[in-house]
Amino acid sequence: MKKSLIALAVLSSVAGFAQAQSSVSVYGVVDAVLHKDKGVSAALTSGGVSGSRLGFKGSEDLGGGLKANFLLEHGFNVDTGTQRTTGSSFDRQAYVGLSGGFGEFKLGKIWSAYDDISGAASPVFDSVLSPVNSVWASTGYVGNPSNGIYYATPTFGGVSGALSTNLKEGSGNQSTAFHVQYNGGPVYAGVAYQKDTTAKGDTKFTRLNASYDLGAAKLLAGYGNVKAGSVKTTDLSFGADVPLGANLTLSAGYASSKADGAERLSGLGVGVAYSLSKRTTVYGGFLDTKNTGPDTRYGFGLKHTF
Repeated sequence: MKKSLIALAVLSSVAGFAQAQSSVSVYGVVDAVLHKDKGVSAALTSGGVSGSRLGFKGSEDLGGGLKANFLLEHGFNVDTGTQRTTGSSFDRQAYVGLSGGFGEFKLGKIWSAYDDISGAASPVFDSVLSPVNSVWASTGYVGNPSNGIYYATPTFGGVSGALSTNLKEGSGNQSTAFHVQYNGGPVYAGVAYQKDTTAKGDTKFTRLNASYDLGAAKLLAGYGNVKAGSVKTTDLSFGADVPLGANLTLSAGYASSKADGAERLSGLGVGVAYSLSKRTTVYGGFLDTKNTGPDTRYGFGLKHTF
């Protein structure tokens, strides 16, 4: 009887230890925006600020600071209830990897190293009201290629970096990217580069983002460059996030894009976001563009995270 009790206690301890060393969580974002574009009927769109998603993530402590990690993230359209990409269950991300003192290594469908910093300094919350997302050419890269390999370094004095690529596996398409960023105190600065290779040739993207938090306002600036064959396009943006209270932020910005031999595209956006809680935010504003769509846009949205 004593031996049975001892064995049961040992098994219970082992089970408790295993449970304490691993974790799995469910998370998500539900974001819908009601907007009216000039000359078009009002529309309800999913993902005004953040793409609506349902995700599962977990990690297991392997000892010695080494962890095994996984993430499965499904994108969906909250306005219709349909999945974001037809035929793909986890179209946003799906990877398994290891992390430790060496950094983090991932295998699967992963956002590229370029995408990690692409919206870091976009005014108006990097939303559908941001002029950057309507005007810039350097937002047209492949964000999360399949068959991906990704490595991120540890952070040293606020400086970190990442590399990503993917295997062609018969498709002929490949995206290779890297970024280096500094995030310390009030200053943020990041630079990224990505080359997308398809049967039509190479397209090269460069992005520089920076911000400075003055307390009374956070100043934002961005630069983008795209080279597709002999055509070069230069993108610029400036903006500021201004806290108007504990839960209210005003954001405004300007963006422009100029391709060789083409007219300059430009846009101005203004928006406000009010946090009803740590998980729920309402936002709204307007966007006005020149030489590109949507010309003018007014929108109001609600975002909830869990």
